[in-house]
Amino acid sequence: MEENELIEKITREILAKLEKSGASLKSNTAVQNSSAATISTQDVASIIDHTLLKPGATEKQFEQLCKEALEYKFMSVCVNSSWVPYVAKKVRGSSVKVCSVVGFPLGEMDTRSKAFETRNAIANGAHEIDMVINTSALKSGNLKLVEEDIRAIKRACRSTTVLKVIIETSLLTDAEKVIACEISKKVGADFVKTSTGFTGAGATVEDVALMRRVVGPKMGVKASGGIRDYKTAVAMIRAGASRIGAGGSVAIVSGNTAEGNY
Repeated sequence: MEENELIEKITREILAKLEKSGASLKSNTAVQNSSAATISTQDVASIIDHTLLKPGATEKQFEQLCKEALEYKFMSVCVNSSWVPYVAKKVRGSSVKVCSVVGFPLGEMDTRSKAFETRNAIANGAHEIDMVINTSALKSGNLKLVEEDIRAIKRACRSTTVLKVIIETSLLTDAEKVIACEISKKVGADFVKTSTGFTGAGATVEDVALMRRVVGPKMGVKASGGIRDYKTAVAMIRAGASRIGAGGSVAIVSGNTAEGNY
Protein backbone atom coordinates (compact mmCIF):
# COMPACT_ATOMS: atom_id res chain seq x y z
CA MET A 1 0.00 0.00 0.00
CA GLU A 2 1.39 3.40 -1.01
CA GLU A 3 2.00 6.07 1.65
CA ASN A 4 -0.88 8.32 0.49
CA GLU A 5 -3.29 5.38 0.47
CA LEU A 6 -2.20 4.42 3.99
CA ILE A 7 -2.74 7.96 5.27
CA GLU A 8 -6.19 8.09 3.68
CA LYS A 9 -7.08 4.69 5.20
CA ILE A 10 -6.04 5.86 8.67
CA THR A 11 -7.96 9.11 8.13
CA ARG A 12 -11.18 7.25 7.31
CA GLU A 13 -10.79 5.13 10.43
CA ILE A 14 -10.19 8.15 12.66
CA LEU A 15 -13.13 10.06 11.19
CA ALA A 16 -15.41 7.05 11.73
CA LYS A 17 -14.40 6.90 15.40
CA LEU A 18 -14.88 10.64 15.81
CA GLU A 19 -18.34 10.46 14.25
CA LYS A 20 -19.39 7.76 16.73
CA SER A 21 -18.24 9.85 19.67
CA GLY A 22 -19.62 13.18 18.41
CA ALA A 23 -22.47 13.36 20.94
CA SER A 24 -20.18 12.93 23.93
CA LEU A 25 -17.81 15.54 22.54
CA LYS A 26 -20.59 18.14 22.37
CA SER A 27 -21.69 17.42 25.93
CA ASN A 28 -18.10 17.71 27.15
CA THR A 29 -17.85 21.18 25.57
CA ALA A 30 -20.76 22.40 27.70
CA VAL A 31 -19.09 21.08 30.84
CA GLN A 32 -15.82 22.73 29.88
CA ASN A 33 -17.44 26.12 29.46
CA SER A 34 -19.34 25.89 32.74
CA SER A 35 -16.20 25.17 34.78
CA ALA A 36 -14.03 27.88 33.25
CA ALA A 37 -13.27 29.46 36.64
CA THR A 38 -10.94 26.59 37.54
CA ILE A 39 -8.35 27.95 35.10
CA SER A 40 -6.83 31.21 36.30
CA THR A 41 -5.91 34.16 34.11
CA GLN A 42 -2.29 33.53 35.07
CA ASP A 43 -2.61 29.98 33.75
CA VAL A 44 -3.95 31.34 30.48
CA ALA A 45 -1.27 34.03 30.24
CA SER A 46 1.49 31.45 30.63
CA ILE A 47 0.52 29.70 27.36
CA ILE A 48 -0.26 32.76 25.22
CA ASP A 49 1.80 33.69 22.17
CA HIS A 50 1.29 37.47 22.22
CA THR A 51 0.90 38.27 18.55
CA LEU A 52 1.36 41.22 16.18
CA LEU A 53 1.28 40.23 12.51
CA LYS A 54 -0.82 42.85 10.75
CA PRO A 55 0.78 44.82 7.94
CA GLY A 56 1.60 48.42 8.72
CA ALA A 57 2.32 47.87 12.41
CA THR A 58 4.82 50.39 13.75
CA GLU A 59 7.92 50.08 15.88
CA LYS A 60 6.02 51.69 18.74
CA GLN A 61 3.44 48.89 18.58
CA PHE A 62 6.14 46.21 18.66
CA GLU A 63 7.75 47.94 21.62
CA GLN A 64 4.38 47.86 23.40
CA LEU A 65 3.94 44.20 22.46
CA CYS A 66 7.18 43.31 24.20
CA LYS A 67 6.39 45.43 27.27
CA GLU A 68 3.05 43.66 27.65
CA ALA A 69 4.62 40.22 27.21
CA LEU A 70 7.14 40.98 29.95
CA GLU A 71 4.54 42.46 32.28
CA TYR A 72 1.96 39.69 31.93
CA LYS A 73 4.51 36.89 31.55
CA PHE A 74 3.14 35.60 28.25
CA MET A 75 4.85 32.57 26.76
CA SER A 76 6.15 34.42 23.72
CA VAL A 77 5.86 37.32 21.34
CA CYS A 78 4.89 36.18 17.83
CA VAL A 79 5.88 38.38 14.89
CA ASN A 80 6.78 38.33 11.21
CA SER A 81 10.40 37.33 10.64
CA SER A 82 11.59 40.85 9.76
CA TRP A 83 10.76 41.95 13.33
CA VAL A 84 12.55 39.07 15.06
CA PRO A 85 15.84 40.96 15.66
CA TYR A 86 13.97 43.89 17.23
CA VAL A 87 11.77 41.90 19.62
CA ALA A 88 14.61 39.50 20.49
CA LYS A 89 16.57 42.45 21.89
CA LYS A 90 13.55 43.75 23.79
CA VAL A 91 12.85 40.48 25.63
CA ARG A 92 16.46 39.28 25.99
CA GLY A 93 17.24 37.99 29.47
CA SER A 94 13.59 37.23 30.27
CA SER A 95 11.53 34.05 30.13
CA VAL A 96 9.55 35.39 27.15
CA LYS A 97 10.30 33.45 23.96
CA VAL A 98 10.47 34.84 20.44
CA CYS A 99 8.19 33.18 17.89
CA SER A 100 8.47 33.88 14.15
CA VAL A 101 5.90 32.99 11.53
CA VAL A 102 7.25 31.49 8.30
CA GLY A 103 5.61 31.42 4.87
CA PHE A 104 2.96 33.67 6.33
CA PRO A 105 0.07 33.96 5.70
CA LEU A 106 -0.49 31.87 2.54
CA GLY A 107 2.17 29.17 2.76
CA GLU A 108 2.30 28.88 -1.02
CA MET A 109 5.92 29.89 -1.66
CA ASP A 110 8.75 27.59 -2.63
CA THR A 111 9.89 25.28 0.17
CA ARG A 112 13.47 26.55 -0.10
CA SER A 113 12.23 30.06 0.60
CA LYS A 114 10.48 28.86 3.74
CA ALA A 115 13.58 27.00 4.88
CA PHE A 116 15.76 30.08 4.34
CA GLU A 117 13.30 32.27 6.27
CA THR A 118 13.33 29.71 9.08
CA ARG A 119 17.13 29.60 9.38
CA ASN A 120 17.37 33.39 9.20
CA ALA A 121 14.70 33.89 11.89
CA ILE A 122 16.44 31.44 14.22
CA ALA A 123 19.82 33.08 13.63
CA ASN A 124 18.22 36.43 14.55
CA GLY A 125 16.84 35.13 17.85
CA ALA A 126 13.65 33.13 17.22
CA HIS A 127 13.06 30.22 19.61
CA GLU A 128 9.86 29.05 17.93
CA ILE A 129 8.68 28.80 14.31
CA ASP A 130 5.04 28.86 13.19
CA MET A 131 5.03 27.71 9.55
CA VAL A 132 2.06 27.71 7.17
CA ILE A 133 1.53 24.52 5.19
CA ASN A 134 1.06 24.47 1.42
CA THR A 135 -2.74 24.32 1.51
CA SER A 136 -3.09 24.04 -2.27
CA ALA A 137 -0.90 20.94 -2.27
CA LEU A 138 -2.97 19.38 0.50
CA LYS A 139 -6.28 20.09 -1.23
CA SER A 140 -4.87 18.78 -4.51
CA GLY A 141 -3.95 15.51 -2.83
CA ASN A 142 -0.21 16.07 -3.22
CA LEU A 143 0.61 14.75 0.23
CA LYS A 144 4.23 14.12 -0.68
CA LEU A 145 4.78 17.84 -1.26
CA VAL A 146 2.98 18.70 2.00
CA GLU A 147 5.23 16.34 3.92
CA GLU A 148 8.43 17.44 2.19
CA ASP A 149 7.54 21.09 2.85
CA ILE A 150 7.13 20.53 6.59
CA ARG A 151 10.14 18.22 6.76
CA ALA A 152 12.37 20.87 5.15
CA ILE A 153 11.38 23.39 7.80
CA LYS A 154 11.96 20.81 10.52
CA ARG A 155 15.47 20.24 9.17
CA ALA A 156 16.09 24.00 9.11
CA CYS A 157 15.26 24.22 12.81
CA ARG A 158 17.73 23.64 15.62
CA SER A 159 17.23 20.81 18.10
CA THR A 160 15.90 23.33 20.63
CA THR A 161 13.52 25.09 18.21
CA VAL A 162 9.80 24.55 18.71
CA LEU A 163 8.05 23.97 15.37
CA LYS A 164 4.33 24.65 14.98
CA VAL A 165 2.50 23.77 11.77
CA ILE A 166 -0.39 26.05 10.80
CA ILE A 167 -2.93 23.92 8.93
CA GLU A 168 -5.52 26.70 8.29
CA THR A 169 -8.59 24.75 9.39
CA SER A 170 -11.12 27.17 7.87
CA LEU A 171 -10.01 26.08 4.39
CA LEU A 172 -10.04 22.34 5.07
CA THR A 173 -12.54 19.51 5.33
CA ASP A 174 -12.40 17.36 8.45
CA ALA A 175 -10.61 14.68 6.45
CA GLU A 176 -7.99 17.19 5.30
CA LYS A 177 -7.53 18.45 8.88
CA VAL A 178 -6.85 14.89 10.01
CA ILE A 179 -4.37 14.30 7.19
CA ALA A 180 -2.53 17.58 7.94
CA CYS A 181 -2.26 16.63 11.61
CA GLU A 182 -1.09 13.12 10.78
CA ILE A 183 1.64 14.37 8.45
CA SER A 184 2.78 17.02 10.96
CA LYS A 185 3.03 14.39 13.68
CA LYS A 186 4.88 11.99 11.38
CA VAL A 187 7.48 14.62 10.46
CA GLY A 188 8.13 15.43 14.13
CA ALA A 189 6.59 18.88 14.51
CA ASP A 190 5.97 19.97 18.09
CA PHE A 191 2.55 21.55 17.51
CA VAL A 192 -0.28 21.78 15.05
CA LYS A 193 -1.97 25.17 14.91
CA THR A 194 -5.48 26.03 13.75
CA SER A 195 -5.17 29.26 11.82
CA THR A 196 -3.25 32.26 10.58
CA GLY A 197 -6.17 34.54 11.45
CA PHE A 198 -6.06 35.93 7.90
CA THR A 199 -8.60 33.72 6.09
CA GLY A 200 -11.81 34.61 7.88
CA ALA A 201 -12.83 32.06 10.49
CA GLY A 202 -10.27 31.30 13.19
CA ALA A 203 -10.09 28.63 15.85
CA THR A 204 -13.13 26.65 16.93
CA VAL A 205 -13.57 24.33 19.89
CA GLU A 206 -14.58 21.55 17.51
CA ASP A 207 -11.42 21.87 15.42
CA VAL A 208 -9.18 21.99 18.49
CA ALA A 209 -10.85 18.88 19.88
CA LEU A 210 -10.45 17.08 16.55
CA MET A 211 -6.78 18.03 16.29
CA ARG A 212 -6.09 16.94 19.86
CA ARG A 213 -7.67 13.57 19.30
CA VAL A 214 -5.66 13.00 16.13
CA VAL A 215 -2.23 14.01 17.46
CA GLY A 216 -2.68 12.49 20.92
CA PRO A 217 -1.68 13.80 24.35
CA LYS A 218 2.04 14.42 23.79
CA MET A 219 1.99 16.78 20.79
CA GLY A 220 0.98 20.42 21.20
CA VAL A 221 -2.16 22.03 19.77
CA LYS A 222 -2.25 25.80 19.30
CA ALA A 223 -5.59 27.56 18.99
CA SER A 224 -5.24 30.82 17.10
CA GLY A 225 -7.53 33.27 15.33
CA GLY A 226 -10.57 35.01 16.78
CA ILE A 227 -9.78 34.39 20.47
CA ARG A 228 -10.63 37.69 22.12
CA ASP A 229 -11.81 36.91 25.66
CA TYR A 230 -10.97 34.74 28.66
CA LYS A 231 -14.02 32.48 28.31
CA THR A 232 -13.15 31.58 24.72
CA ALA A 233 -9.51 30.98 25.62
CA VAL A 234 -10.51 28.62 28.41
CA ALA A 235 -12.93 26.77 26.13
CA MET A 236 -10.05 26.18 23.72
CA ILE A 237 -7.83 24.92 26.53
CA ARG A 238 -10.49 22.54 27.76
CA ALA A 239 -10.97 21.26 24.22
CA GLY A 240 -7.29 20.35 24.07
CA ALA A 241 -5.27 23.49 23.26
CA SER A 242 -1.90 23.72 24.97
CA ARG A 243 -1.05 27.10 23.45
CA ILE A 244 -3.15 30.16 22.57
CA GLY A 245 -2.26 32.65 19.85
CA ALA A 246 -3.85 36.06 20.28
CA GLY A 247 -3.35 39.71 19.48
CA GLY A 248 -5.63 40.94 22.25
CA SER A 249 -3.88 38.97 24.96
CA VAL A 250 -3.99 41.72 27.59
CA ALA A 251 -7.75 42.00 27.22
CA ILE A 252 -8.09 38.21 27.51
CA VAL A 253 -6.31 38.07 30.87
CA SER A 254 -7.82 41.31 32.19
CA GLY A 255 -11.45 40.52 31.38
CA ASN A 256 -12.01 43.08 28.64
CA THR A 257 -13.02 42.60 24.99
CA ALA A 258 -10.04 42.51 22.65
CA GLU A 259 -9.70 43.98 19.19
CA GLY A 260 -6.59 41.94 18.43
CA ASN A 261 -3.41 42.61 16.52
CA TYR A 262 -3.92 40.28 13.57
